[in-house]
Amino acid sequence: MARRASMAIEVVSEQLFAPEAGFPDFSHEEMLMARGARYVAGVDEAGRGPLAGPVVVAAVRLDPQCIPEGLNDSKKLTEERREALYAEIMACADVAIVSAPPSDILALNIRGATLAAMARAVRALPRAADRVLVDGRDVPPELPCPGLALIGGDGRSVSIAAASIVAKVTRDRMCTIMDCDAPHFGFSGHKGYGTAAHLSALGQHGPCRHHREAFAPVAALLVRKTTIVVAG
Repeated sequence: MARRASMAIEVVSEQLFAPEAGFPDFSHEEMLMARGARYVAGVDEAGRGPLAGPVVVAAVRLDPQCIPEGLNDSKKLTEERREALYAEIMACADVAIVSAPPSDILALNIRGATLAAMARAVRALPRAADRVLVDGRDVPPELPCPGLALIGGDGRSVSIAAASIVAKVTRDRMCTIMDCDAPHFGFSGHKGYGTAAHLSALGQHGPCRHHREAFAPVAALLVRKTTIVVAG
């Protein structure tokens, strides 16, 4: 317990909040390695905002001698470019992927489910990381090693950028599978986000097992359904 407490203090003191312009690079990893870290991993998620589907988290530790060119925030890349970089990352980096299903999101809330999945992903890396760069403001409390929060990290650190690509590609593929299971929702197109088409399908068919029950539009439909049943 004492070790975890001292680790948390170190994390808080090292949070970086000022975004940097330009493309992600390896400077944050080099800074940590200069302080004694051997294996630095980047962690990011995909799918916090959608009304359906899992949150997917990836942890990636890049080989400094084999960093794919063109790594960037997955949202700034085309689907074709993400797929190409995904293949390169999987071929030359240590990667772990974890998903938090809607049941986890309901039990822990979206923030808690995401942070728990991040910690699991880091623990699942083939080689244990001794330092972690995390996209955002939060460092998962259950990390097995010290972490450093980096706002806008997927546009600043190549390790986090790689993790964002792996998480995004993985989740998009999962949405295609969801689409086969519940084709009337069109998950492969909107990826579970609250588009007009998705909301229309929700109103027509009601939520399916892939929907997040605590998210407002879904929760409202569930309350309405329960009210109708009780009234009947």
